[in-house]
Amino acid sequence: MLIKRPNDIRASEITDESVYWNRRDFIGTTAGAAVAAAMPFVPGFVRAEQDEKLTPYDAVTSYNNFYEFGTGKADPSRNAHTLRVRPWTVAVEGEVHKPKVFDIEEILKSFPTEERVYRLRCVEAWSMVIPWMGFPLGSLLRAVEPTSRARFVEFVTLHDPEQMPGQRRNVLPWPYIEGLRLDEAMHPLTLLATGLYGEILPNQNGAPIRLVVPWKYGFKSIKSIVRIRLVSEQPHTTWNVALPHEYGFYANVNPDVDHPRWSQKKERRIGKLFKQDTLLFNGYAAEVADLYAGMDLTRYF
Repeated sequence: MLIKRPNDIRASEITDESVYWNRRDFIGTTAGAAVAAAMPFVPGFVRAEQDEKLTPYDAVTSYNNFYEFGTGKADPSRNAHTLRVRPWTVAVEGEVHKPKVFDIEEILKSFPTEERVYRLRCVEAWSMVIPWMGFPLGSLLRAVEPTSRARFVEFVTLHDPEQMPGQRRNVLPWPYIEGLRLDEAMHPLTLLATGLYGEILPNQNGAPIRLVVPWKYGFKSIKSIVRIRLVSEQPHTTWNVALPHEYGFYANVNPDVDHPRWSQKKERRIGKLFKQDTLLFNGYAAEVADLYAGMDLTRYF
């Protein structure tokens, strides 16, 4: 597996996010404060405090893992223009009472988006803080009414080597597949993202719809989803099949469980010079630790 390190991105390629924050200055006004006060509380919502400065937009959109467009961090931003995101459908099927094929436009109309600023921690020990736009995955799953047999959720990325040139190489078994336990999928932090920084989701970041599970390593947050299937048995997921001793099914961020080839105790926030401590569950332990009560996290990694 080809891995490039965070220092491959040059400081000159990282621009300030001030343009974005200028658009948001209304929050400090009387009207903006009233709007903010009326917003429902979202468990685990991370406000960009001083120690949670947003990763600049240019870095978020130019430093990506998306092997369907190449294994280098800059490959997706160079190559993802070939992806056609309209028309686009997402089939939701399996152990549900109301299976349905959703058109992406229907999804955007039926499930109003909100902004959530989440940390994204990648297994190669780098991280970002990103203002995602999206809606809870649980909203979509409730709409199709899972049956009593549904215990896991499987997600599948588009498989089209014409649009995704990285799929012409056998670096991974295609199509890309990921999975969650149903309770993880229904957790209010689990997001289906359709945008970032208040803009439509760029192709290289998983357009037109992707998963964001902020307490897990980034490879769990599957991109360019075309099928969601509720199943009774744990699905076989891409990295777990390819390298099972390195990538577990759960992939919860855990500083005490090292990758076989590097430590996970520290991480480097893109745009910062020094490393910082990795937080258990990526800092979301208060919200999600009870999902794993009684589990051996060194075995179920």
